[in-house]
Amino acid sequence: MADQKIDNLLNLAMDATPQERRKSGNLNVGYDPATRLWDVIVKYSGPESGLGGEGIQVVPLLGGYAVVTLPESEIKVYSAREQIEFIEKPKRLYFETFQGREASCILPVQEGKNGLTGKGVLVGIVDAGVNFFHPDFRNEDGSSRILYLWDQSIPGNPPKGYTKGTEYTKEEIDKALALGETEGRRLIPSRDVSGHGTAVLGIAAGNGTVSEGVNRGVAYESDLLVVKMGNAGENSFPRTTELMEGIDYLIRQAVRMGRPIAINISFGNNYGSHQGDSLLETYISNVANVGRSVICVGSGNNGNDRIHTAGRLQQGQSEIVEMSVGAYETTLNLQLWKAYADEIEIFLETPSGENLPVLSERIGTQRYRAGETELLVYYGKPGPFQVTQEIYVDFLPTGTYLTPGVWKIHLRGRRIREGNYNLWLPGGNVLNPVTGFYRPVAAETLTIPSTAAKVITVGAYDSRLNAYADFSGRGGGNLFYPKPDLVAPGVDILAPSAGGGYTGVTGTSFATPFVTGAAALMMEWGIIRRNDPFLWGEKVKAYLRRGAQPLPGFDRYPNESVGWGALCTAGSIPK
Repeated sequence: MADQKIDNLLNLAMDATPQERRKSGNLNVGYDPATRLWDVIVKYSGPESGLGGEGIQVVPLLGGYAVVTLPESEIKVYSAREQIEFIEKPKRLYFETFQGREASCILPVQEGKNGLTGKGVLVGIVDAGVNFFHPDFRNEDGSSRILYLWDQSIPGNPPKGYTKGTEYTKEEIDKALALGETEGRRLIPSRDVSGHGTAVLGIAAGNGTVSEGVNRGVAYESDLLVVKMGNAGENSFPRTTELMEGIDYLIRQAVRMGRPIAINISFGNNYGSHQGDSLLETYISNVANVGRSVICVGSGNNGNDRIHTAGRLQQGQSEIVEMSVGAYETTLNLQLWKAYADEIEIFLETPSGENLPVLSERIGTQRYRAGETELLVYYGKPGPFQVTQEIYVDFLPTGTYLTPGVWKIHLRGRRIREGNYNLWLPGGNVLNPVTGFYRPVAAETLTIPSTAAKVITVGAYDSRLNAYADFSGRGGGNLFYPKPDLVAPGVDILAPSAGGGYTGVTGTSFATPFVTGAAALMMEWGIIRRNDPFLWGEKVKAYLRRGAQPLPGFDRYPNESVGWGALCTAGSIPK
């Protein structure tokens, strides 16, 4: 008799034979055959303390939900507990990597005797590391497809020319693999704690071994180079310096080996003018000219966040930008970017209605006190590489938290030549959900360095619905060149997991490697197979733009949301 407090699929799974469950591809989702444990979703009432028990692991969620890990033999007994309202089996997140390849016209170029596989082209990532034990990154004989792994977080033996971390060669990785996971990780203790890098690399170039090819990535026979940034983890963030060193390392390795390389960057930040003029952006554009390379960068996930606003001031006109600061916000910073030619009077109004002094247009730090908040202000000047001017405000609590409520930024056009201004708050989901601008503007929400001129900037769309993903970062008129270049599948992608198997991921982080892999296939077709020996860099970008397919809802291309359209690899390779 089916348990009415357990959903249909879980009831069916528990009633099916092991062989049926394996064949199904759906019934075992949530089940770990090695440990014989289920992860299930539980709706409950009452105290969290009553959810646990011997052999039962509980992760309470907000609103009376929890994720519970427990043996299959205990599920029916567990459901009989009075406070358990319902138990639901996890569902597979769609679409799979297979569907992503299909939507991006990748399958036609992979199929057949002469199908493209990425062979001869390097795929490199600068990310959070990789689970190098995952079978999708191994050859048929069990050896690694990774030629070099540079873990910047493990001191000891950095690559020549660098000062941090440890570089592991293919020979060392193969030795670790031969020892098995327990001993092998003692030899090479590098891990992908967040799972981000493993998923990214798998979409770009995983061979789908675990799924017998079903969840195969794009350039599935490419050799791999991996850089793990120094501080990447679940609760810590790498730095742009580490990113730059990682890109540098990958380019140098490719040049040394005399091979073309497609590089994936699925990291970004929100600090800067967003005009491609920071040292990070200009560095990447410059290094893109070295060797035969393509650098693909995600546009970020700030498109529907409340962390950007903008406007245009007229001479003598005043505007008020309202910003909410949520309770329990511990820190916050605000950037205002404008043309240096414009002279704007700026002051802040606190939630209590107190007007702070007009900011002084002088170099150096200015300090203001407003209730429980201290403001550090820096009124910048243009730099040697930029004509824009930044006014930066740091909100710091005098105690534990910032003063919550509505803060107002007053702007008055004193002497206006251009009039455009942009304000940004920190990205990366570091802010309280309540914190943000009351009138957010989706344009100019590309994260840096996707704003660099010589990279291929990739947004996301939902290939199941053939619809733009509204979280995807957008371009606008701020840049002197149009961005993004195109979009790729980035919603509910099934990608290799750092813990083994596959996991569902969403974001432009995971749209980008589709394009990185596609670039590797194109370079294989052009350079390795001698159909177009000069197919790298901006030429790959031009071909990808030409082959991109339109999406419903957009009648003008390029545009600030989807660029030239959706990735179509088959349409991008000349006939």
